[in-house]
Amino acid sequence: MKIICIGRNYSEHAKELNNPVPEEPVFFIKPDSAILRNNTPFYIPEFTNEVHFEIEIVLKINRPGKHIAEQFAHKYFDEITAGIDFTARDVQQELKHRGLPWEKAKGFDGAAPIGLFVPKSSLTDINALDFRLEVNGEIKQHGNTRDMLFGFDKIIAYITRFVTLKKGDLIYTGTPAGVGPVKAGDRLQGFIANQSMFNFQVK
Repeated sequence: MKIICIGRNYSEHAKELNNPVPEEPVFFIKPDSAILRNNTPFYIPEFTNEVHFEIEIVLKINRPGKHIAEQFAHKYFDEITAGIDFTARDVQQELKHRGLPWEKAKGFDGAAPIGLFVPKSSLTDINALDFRLEVNGEIKQHGNTRDMLFGFDKIIAYITRFVTLKKGDLIYTGTPAGVGPVKAGDRLQGFIANQSMFNFQVK
């Protein structure tokens, strides 16, 4: 199982980090050891002083596929949740400054908390899906999938030009604006519409 993450898929988030808005999907991969399930606490790693939260809608792939046409991409996932793409921002900025890959800022253990999956059929319109992150009960990020630069089907079609998807793979589809740091003692709760997907503590 692999975790494929889409970067800069909401224009306001790209702007808040002074990144150009991409003309095609940008993706990177996290190892499966990054997954954090069942509201397990997230422990801030010792190698960073600035871990940022990034809430994202996550798709679970239900069958293998390569070179998937966009019009058939919807058949390759039937469950959705919310997750966090934790980023060691200080580490990432240093690596970017040096022109180096930044997987260690994104792929460290526990960097991909995942919520409870629900059938996409239970949601009214996945292309206009409201989601939010609350930190200690305060809304920090609020997004809607209609604002994605690249929709779910386009993401799947694009990824599979390069990488074969397998059953159980996860796709993190990008974060809206409002990312920020976490500290020990914070509680993070993610929602799709008004349904809680995850609720865990930072330590």
